Amino acid sequence: MGITKEQITTVKGRGFLQNRGTECFSGRIVTVGGLFTPAELRSIAECAEKFGSGKVIFTSRLAAEITGIPFAQIPAAEQFMEERGLHFGGTGAKVRPITACKGTSCVYGNIDTQALAKVIYDKFYIGMREVKLPHKFKIGIGGCPNSCMKPSLNDVGIEGRRAFSFTPELCRGCKKCAVEESCPTKAISFQAGKAFLDPDKCSGCGLCIGKCPFLAVPGEAKAVCRIFAGGTWGKKQRMGTLLSGSFTEEEVPVVVEKLLLWFRENAYVKERLGAAIDRLGSDALEAALAGDDLLERREEILAAPLRTP
Repeated sequence: MGITKEQITTVKGRGFLQNRGTECFSGRIVTVGGLFTPAELRSIAECAEKFGSGKVIFTSRLAAEITGIPFAQIPAAEQFMEERGLHFGGTGAKVRPITACKGTSCVYGNIDTQALAKVIYDKFYIGMREVKLPHKFKIGIGGCPNSCMKPSLNDVGIEGRRAFSFTPELCRGCKKCAVEESCPTKAISFQAGKAFLDPDKCSGCGLCIGKCPFLAVPGEAKAVCRIFAGGTWGKKQRMGTLLSGSFTEEEVPVVVEKLLLWFRENAYVKERLGAAIDRLGSDALEAALAGDDLLERREEILAAPLRTP
């Protein structure tokens, strides 16, 4: 007897997607920001050999996907991984696996991306895994403006930056300016023999920090984040709306929670966050994020039925 549509839907909600043209499935194993230990990787390999095709592919959202698992073997595969502290998942209209670049160890990283990913993973992917949302909700974390993780194309994108100061009075007009040479966006120019910083060109990457021997750009700068909301990529593309201001790493989870609650309260079923922002306006979103009303009504918002057009 073939697999029914109901069976396919049931296991999809548990992280198993049918392989095209077969009655086998790929199972997604989710961890924090794509970070696996050697022991976890060995367990995944063993699971693939025992229950699947023996092959593993890493998804664009950094889950390890074991291919070729027969439908009848899915419960055994789930039990095998649970006994080793790993779980299948990562599908459905809810918070999706958290992605993060290697900013924790990267020379360009401005924030501890893996630590922030763990906080967000625990609070939202695990803590709100039973919360039904209007649509999928993807969160991506990038450590710098190089944008390797493409945070601006996630429903919520977090990008690490450096909030440095520039004191033009300390500039001595060196013929060879180390600050100018280190700037990849050409935000530094010279006017009347003095360095001038164009804030519209500055990406906050931090590469110029400490380069000036006369401390026009001092060697210390605070790590901050900017946040994009409503980015999507695929059949429909939308650059995320850049929220006003910058945020500390401690403030980021609060903003993410407000965005998630606003999305659940205002978006229609099958409408992504970006589409809801376009329909209601970015000013309405910013106004809602400015206060704590969403947080104060958290339980009410989560208990309410989803909106339909």
